Amino acid sequence: MTAEPALRRTAVFALFFVPGLTISSWVSRTPDVRDLVGASTAQMGLILFGLAAGSMIGILCSGPLVARWGARPVIAVGTTAVAAGAGVVGIGAGTGSGLVVALGLGLFGLGMGGGEVALNVEGAEVERLLGRSTMPAMHGFFSLGTVIGALGGMGLTAVEFPVLVHLAAVAAVVLTVLVLVIRRVPPGVGRRAGAADRAPDAERTPVWRDTKLLLIGCVILALAMAEGTANDWLPLVMVDGHGFDPALGSAVYAAFAAAMTVGRFVGGRAVDRFGRAAALCASALIGAAGLALVIFVDHQAVAAAAAVLWGLGASLGFPVALSAAGDSGDDSAARVALAATVGYVAFLVGPPSLGYLGEHFGLRQALLPVLVLVVAATFATPAARSRAPRVMERHGG
Repeated sequence: MTAEPALRRTAVFALFFVPGLTISSWVSRTPDVRDLVGASTAQMGLILFGLAAGSMIGILCSGPLVARWGARPVIAVGTTAVAAGAGVVGIGAGTGSGLVVALGLGLFGLGMGGGEVALNVEGAEVERLLGRSTMPAMHGFFSLGTVIGALGGMGLTAVEFPVLVHLAAVAAVVLTVLVLVIRRVPPGVGRRAGAADRAPDAERTPVWRDTKLLLIGCVILALAMAEGTANDWLPLVMVDGHGFDPALGSAVYAAFAAAMTVGRFVGGRAVDRFGRAAALCASALIGAAGLALVIFVDHQAVAAAAAVLWGLGASLGFPVALSAAGDSGDDSAARVALAATVGYVAFLVGPPSLGYLGEHFGLRQALLPVLVLVVAATFATPAARSRAPRVMERHGG
């Protein structure tokens, strides 16, 4: 392929990396933040509601904004909000204010929910231009960011490094990367023509009424919920549910993030060889096995190993299903935007609701609804079958 799609791919890799770095930096410090603000499990759920509220606003606005302005400005504003949110969370932790932490998470969620939907629209277009499966690797850079952020957070937790300084440094890294690569994202991607220019059939049949796309959305919802639940709760599940100390709880989350990263970087070959539907079904089954072991087996070594299975199982769900959504019919950008919206609703909005269940039944038992969703998703994976033989197979991986 030409240099231009390759440069765009590199920019997308970097832009996926920085929110992963940011969210894992926050997650790895959640036990410290909880102690600094003096929050109970239920109160942590309320603090996380700031993330949910911001995410919902970003998610609901992103599709129309991309359609109106294109993906690039939405990515730029969203990534800036991610950086600002990290800084505000750090200020809240430093001052012992749960309200400020919630506000920072709201700003972070606004940027994450809005910017990532736009970034997936750009990523799907780059994948189309390159002619091979690259969405898993793009999301792999998000996971790589979570690994690096989790390892850093684990070390900084162990030495009791100030949360405020940690998250301020992360915010600076995010802004630096944005300035360096945003010019590689061309304007206009995802922008739709005026209503007068659209085909009559597209006007009569909105993408959200496509049954195949809705089934793919169900797969995305379940596996993104599994990923988002780990990002919000896994260290606390290990600390409160399995008796790990905070540093080891962060280490288990780092192992989860590493498994996600490995699954995404090697998953493209599996998709090209076995097909999207088979890869998604296998992912759901492996993720369900990991979740079940975390919930039902009260043993630290088993819980740590199960977190690896959980990460491997969740790794391909979001990127592969997004590729399937874009390939499910006409108006690929609108389909990817809709599917990404469903995924980010699950990823960022669903997990905070588990705080209420965790307060009353324990965090391990609160994972049961997630397990049920992941098992149910296996029955919807046939909808991800390609409409035609995969172009990527000619490239040999």
